[in-house]
Amino acid sequence: MYQPYPSAGGQVPEPQRPEPPASVLNAVKLMYAGAAVSAISLIVSLSTIGSLRNTIRSRDPSYTQTQIHSAEVVVVAFAVIVGLISVGLWVWMASANKAGKNWARITASVFFGLNTLGVLAIFRQAEPVLSRLITLVIWLVGLAAIIMLWRRVSGEYFAAQQRR
Repeated sequence: MYQPYPSAGGQVPEPQRPEPPASVLNAVKLMYAGAAVSAISLIVSLSTIGSLRNTIRSRDPSYTQTQIHSAEVVVVAFAVIVGLISVGLWVWMASANKAGKNWARITASVFFGLNTLGVLAIFRQAEPVLSRLITLVIWLVGLAAIIMLWRRVSGEYFAAQQRR
């Protein structure tokens, strides 16, 4: 009799991937929250475009209307690109860290370090209070996620995934 699939026996089932510990799951949730706050930050930036023209004009009154418009386009394009990249990086890091990729834990830490430098630079400039507040919230979310990723139980999970 013909059997299209081999019957049981002899084959060892593939080991199940262990469930991430609570610290990694909490870090992943924080990373998704970071993506959400980054998206909100982008929306807030886009909602303040109306004041952008006045800001550009006050910084350099000699600009023509064409130069002001060009500066507006550059600023808006930059904000949209950086905002979308930021949201994408949060989601990518959440997914990769949940899967136990040790490189993702290291990469997330590097991104957090770069974000810290960016926060320090932003707080040296004249920024609206809302912008500073959102920046600080994003930084705090990142800090909490990094702390969760580098807990001992998280390290054991990443080491176990690396051995697989």
